[in-house]
Amino acid sequence: MRVHRLAEWLKAPFEGDGEREIYHVAPIEDAGMEDVAFAAGAKALKQAERSSAGCLLVPASYGNSAQRTLIRVEDPRAAAARVIALLYPNTRPEPGIHPTAVIGREVQIGEGSAIGAGCVIGDRVRIGPRSILYPRVTLYHDVTLGEEVIVHSGTVIGADGFGFVLAGGRYEKFPQVGRVEIGDRVEIGANSCVDRAALGVTSIGEGTKLDNLVHIGHNCRIGKHVVIAAQTGLSGGVIVEDYAVIGGQVGIGDKARIESRAVLGSGSGVLTSKIVRAGQVMWGTPARPLKEHLAQLAALSRMTKKGRER
Repeated sequence: MRVHRLAEWLKAPFEGDGEREIYHVAPIEDAGMEDVAFAAGAKALKQAERSSAGCLLVPASYGNSAQRTLIRVEDPRAAAARVIALLYPNTRPEPGIHPTAVIGREVQIGEGSAIGAGCVIGDRVRIGPRSILYPRVTLYHDVTLGEEVIVHSGTVIGADGFGFVLAGGRYEKFPQVGRVEIGDRVEIGANSCVDRAALGVTSIGEGTKLDNLVHIGHNCRIGKHVVIAAQTGLSGGVIVEDYAVIGGQVGIGDKARIESRAVLGSGSGVLTSKIVRAGQVMWGTPARPLKEHLAQLAALSRMTKKGRER
């Protein structure tokens, strides 16, 4: 596709050779003359100056435009995502149900959805339109998925929560009779688990994205547009409010609350019933405000250095 057509589709201005043909999207450091690349962040903007990309997606404020073909956009990364969808239109599975899928009773599957090979869908499951289940996804009974939900291979939604009662010297299972509700345009990575509620609902709000190997415990309530990176685990009853960001390998204890737009750095540990206030950036175990965490690391470094000098 020619550069000027890409610019028209993005509704953004271009500079340079509008007739140049673009066939691929590539990383800025590897891109060639037939590729478009995006520059977001200070490091990438420096790389843009020496990139061989045929076209660059750059912020509107980008100043070095001499002899370069570029498209100025508000958000280069978001624009690149749109260009990828345009140039690689056949990555989405075809709608339909693979013949090896196992479908339970009273199941509703919305128009345009794709159910991959080896999927197992339990009784009374509802799947909204244009959703995708990649191969070997398991949905237990009484699970609801909204519109345009993507669930990657190996994920299990609706398994029993980890609920046991110690009685008479032994653990007895607390029946897990709740359900799971997944909102519109949620994406869940490979080999993740979302447990059903013991009673009530485990819910994930619209637009939330879970990475691979994420565990959501029973009765958790995840808000809208939350992002959670890989190898993170949420214990039962955790509340995560809208637009929170949770890094990789984070552990969150029972009934903790992560308020709106809070950030948990990778490897953080949040204690049971802890409240992380709105907009806070937390790091470490136990999680503490980032400035406090960095100050403690600096103090520890000084103590270690003094110890070595003795």
